[in-house]
Amino acid sequence: MRDDPLLVDTNILVYAYDRSEPAKQSRARTILSRLQRLGAGVLSTQVLVEFFSAITRKLTERMTAQEGYAHLREYARSWKVVSVTPEIVLESGRGVAEYQLPIYDAQLWATAKQNDISVVLSEDFSHGARIEGVKFLNPFIATFPGEE
Repeated sequence: MRDDPLLVDTNILVYAYDRSEPAKQSRARTILSRLQRLGAGVLSTQVLVEFFSAITRKLTERMTAQEGYAHLREYARSWKVVSVTPEIVLESGRGVAEYQLPIYDAQLWATAKQNDISVVLSEDFSHGARIEGVKFLNPFIATFPGEE
């Protein structure tokens, strides 16, 4: 796996806990473990909020707020986390206007762009797509550069 930072989208985190998708759950756990071990994974405050919401409200086997908080706290403590800033919010709006991205996808793109992260791992974008130097890779359909 590469040494460059990779911004991880919410769906990767959520699948690690989603028992209804065993293949994606296994793959997500492998990805997250490797990224954490290498210190190459980056999360955003947006991703952490979406993650907590999804695992406590949307999974078939939802977690309690206490269980969700424990996982949220662990990610916040053990991963590099970048904040969503006013500049990122403005850039997100431009991403919606210029590239027709949904606002939360635009915010993920803007977060990567503003933090000089060239790769976003997500299943929400076209695999291999690039927007202004940020490349989107879906790790559920293919390996990504440098993956062992």
